[in-house]
Amino acid sequence: MKTVRDPAGWPATREQARAAQDELRGRVVLDEPGPPPGTGTVTGVDVAYDDERDLVVAAAVVLDAVSLQVVAEATAVGQVSFPYVPGLLAFREIPTVLAALDALPCPPGLVVCDGYGLAHPRRFGLASHLGVLTGLPTIGVAKNPFTFAYQEPGAPRGSTSPLLAAASVDDGAHDDAHDDADEVGRALRTRVGVKPVFVSVGHRVSLDNACAHTLALTPEFRLPETTRRADSLCRRALRETTP
Repeated sequence: MKTVRDPAGWPATREQARAAQDELRGRVVLDEPGPPPGTGTVTGVDVAYDDERDLVVAAAVVLDAVSLQVVAEATAVGQVSFPYVPGLLAFREIPTVLAALDALPCPPGLVVCDGYGLAHPRRFGLASHLGVLTGLPTIGVAKNPFTFAYQEPGAPRGSTSPLLAAASVDDGAHDDAHDDADEVGRALRTRVGVKPVFVSVGHRVSLDNACAHTLALTPEFRLPETTRRADSLCRRALRETTP
C-alpha cells in the first residue's frame, strides 16, 4: 500500500484545526432524510494505529444494504502527523480514510463512521467532517456517549433515548450558540439487555433514518456490520503493513 500524505495546507496545530472545524461546520446539511434504510449500499470506515511507527491504516468496506454481504473493500496507510487531541481526532484520520474511500471500485452510498457526527463538543465530529469533504451522506455510530448525557433506553431492541448536550464544551468554555437541551444524537438499543450504541447525524441524513440504518445493520451484534467488517479489515491490513 502506498503511504498517504496529508494534503497541502492540512492543519498542523490545534488552533488551525479548530479554525477549520469552525469554517466547515456551517456546511453540514441537516434537512435531508438520506437514503432509505435497506436500499443500495452502505459503507463502513474505521482506522487502526501503529503508534511506534506513527502509522494509521484506514479501511472502507461496502456492504449490500439488504444482504449485508461485502460488495467491495479498500485500505490505505498514512503517516500520522497531528497530535492526539480529544475532539480533533479527525485530523489524524481523514486523509487516510479519504484515500481508502477513493480506492473503492464502486460508490459507497451511506457512510457509517465508528465515531461521532453532531454528538461532538464542537458539533463537528468525524462523520460530519467526512460528509462535508466528500458530499456523501454520513452517520456516526459510537461505542460511548463522549461528553453527553442520556437516560438508559428501554430494554427492547430499537428503544432509544435522547443524547443531550448538558453544556457545549470547548476547552471548558460554554458556547451560547447551542442550547443546553440540544439533542445531538440518540442512545439506541441494538440488542436486548446490552449497552446501547450512540447514533448521531453526520451529513445529509436525518436522525430518525440514522437510527433506522443502524438497526438494519445490527441484526445479530451490538455494533453495525459496517463497523465490524471495517475494524477487522484495518487491523488485518495494519498487521500486513511492512515495517
